[in-house]
Amino acid sequence: MGRFLFSRLLRTLPAAWGILSIIFLLSRLLASNQLRLAELQTSSITGHVATAAQLRAAEFRLQQRLGLDLPLFYLTPTLAPQRGWGLRWQWNGWHNQYHVWLRGLAQGDLGQSFRDDQPVANLLSQALVSTLTLTTGAFVLTLAAAYGVALGLSRYRRWRTLVLAGLHLLQGLPVFVVAVLLLLFLANPDVLMLFPAYGLARPDFPPQPWAYQLLATGYHLILPWLSLVLVSFPALAVQLDTALQHELWQQYIVTARAKGLASRYVVNRHALRNALLPTIAQVADLLPALVAGAVVVELIFALPGMGRTMAEAAAARDFPVLLGAVLLVALVRLLGQILADWLYYLADPRIRLEA
Repeated sequence: MGRFLFSRLLRTLPAAWGILSIIFLLSRLLASNQLRLAELQTSSITGHVATAAQLRAAEFRLQQRLGLDLPLFYLTPTLAPQRGWGLRWQWNGWHNQYHVWLRGLAQGDLGQSFRDDQPVANLLSQALVSTLTLTTGAFVLTLAAAYGVALGLSRYRRWRTLVLAGLHLLQGLPVFVVAVLLLLFLANPDVLMLFPAYGLARPDFPPQPWAYQLLATGYHLILPWLSLVLVSFPALAVQLDTALQHELWQQYIVTARAKGLASRYVVNRHALRNALLPTIAQVADLLPALVAGAVVVELIFALPGMGRTMAEAAAARDFPVLLGAVLLVALVRLLGQILADWLYYLADPRIRLEA
């Protein structure tokens, strides 16, 4: 297994390098916009139009802070008239913007926030804990719900048409619609006040033991979890049910039943294992989809996390925080692909033999 996972990690390195390079180029383009904003802010703060010298001084200080006074890359193309106006590549050494940015990234340095001058890594790490708690719980519940519904449809066929219609209906609903409906019907004093409508805990409560805090956090996350699960598991359940129905008509299943094996054993041991293979491909898309949905859910339920952090950063034009969040989401997408490959490895013996 270790060799298999290592080979998959090596295959994701080019994609990871491409993502990092795109994020770097975006950061440089947005940094130039930040220079223009700094010029406007300098003029507005002083109450009069800043002189050219003041603008150059402010621009130079910001360039030094952002590292824009260094060469962009390891090599810089320049015109060479002696070669018929061809290009001559000048080596800039390791002291360039790209290398400094990669070195800082390897050390966990994502830059400084323009809004409050705090490290971006600290801001995102605090928000990421809440988002991962929400996303991980929704991921496990989504897999369990899809597995349970598909297995139930194979045993109780009389409800198949009705359940599939409900799944297709849920599949077409956006996550914010489901979240608002849950708030209206399950967190509304005029209808049913079963769950909290916002936040992770009541601020007026005194400090409690960690077990109580854990239960209180789970209680506050029930509606956010439901919002994500109800829009995520229908596609998996339908795909798994379709694959399972296909497998149940295969010759090896007919043979197993002819040998007198119990129907539950045949479904769980043989048919379901093979039906999982086409469904695993959707797992790679499930994790980043849950992260994107969690951003919306956090805004609706006023949860501290990536959603609120990105919304506040966008409102304040805090580009380093936004780019750091985009980088994290892109890496989660790559991790989802590695997770899908690992599940393929566990489900398909042929891949284990090839590895």
